[in-house]
Amino acid sequence: MQYALYVLLGIGLAAACGFRVFVPFLVISIAALAGHLRLAPDFAWLGSWPALIIFGVATLLEIVAYYVPWLDHLLDIAATPVAIVAGIVVTASVVTGMSPVLRWSLAAIAGGGVAAAIQLATVALRRASTYATAGLAHPLAATLETGGSVGMSILSLLLPFVAGLLAIILILIATHWLLRHRARA
Repeated sequence: MQYALYVLLGIGLAAACGFRVFVPFLVISIAALAGHLRLAPDFAWLGSWPALIIFGVATLLEIVAYYVPWLDHLLDIAATPVAIVAGIVVTASVVTGMSPVLRWSLAAIAGGGVAAAIQLATVALRRASTYATAGLAHPLAATLETGGSVGMSILSLLLPFVAGLLAIILILIATHWLLRHRARA
C-alpha cells in the first residue's frame, strides 16, 4: 500500500509538471525543507535552500512568461520535452524503497507519460483558445494552467490517492477531447 501511495504521489506531481514545469519542484522543495516529504536519497538536493531559491525564481519566470502570447508559444516548443523529463524526475524523487530498475521504469512510464499527456492537452487547448478568441482568453488559460499546477502539486502531497486518480481522470478527459477535436478537423 505504501508503494501505491508513492506512485500516486509521483503521478500527481508529474501531472502538475504537465501544467507548469517548475511549480512541482518548488512545492517538493518547500515540503522537503519543512520535513513533510521524504525524498529518495539521490534526490535529497531538491530539499536544499539553493534548490528552493532556484526553483522559486524559475517558477516565477515561467509563470510570467506564459502571460506573453508569443513567448508562450515558444515556451511550448521547449516545455513539452522538458515537462516529460520533469515528470520522470519528480516521480523518481518521491518513489522510495524500490529497486532502482523498478523505480526508474515506473518514473519513465507513469511520470513521463502523465506529464506528456497533460502538457500536450494544455498546448492543444491553448491553441484552440487562441484561435477561438483571437488570444483574448490567453490570460485566463495561463492562470488556469498555473492554478492547476499549484493545486495538483499541493493535492499530491496532502492526498496522493485523490491526486493520482484525478490525474488519470484528467488524462482520460484530455484524450477524449483530443480525439473528438481531431475527428472534427
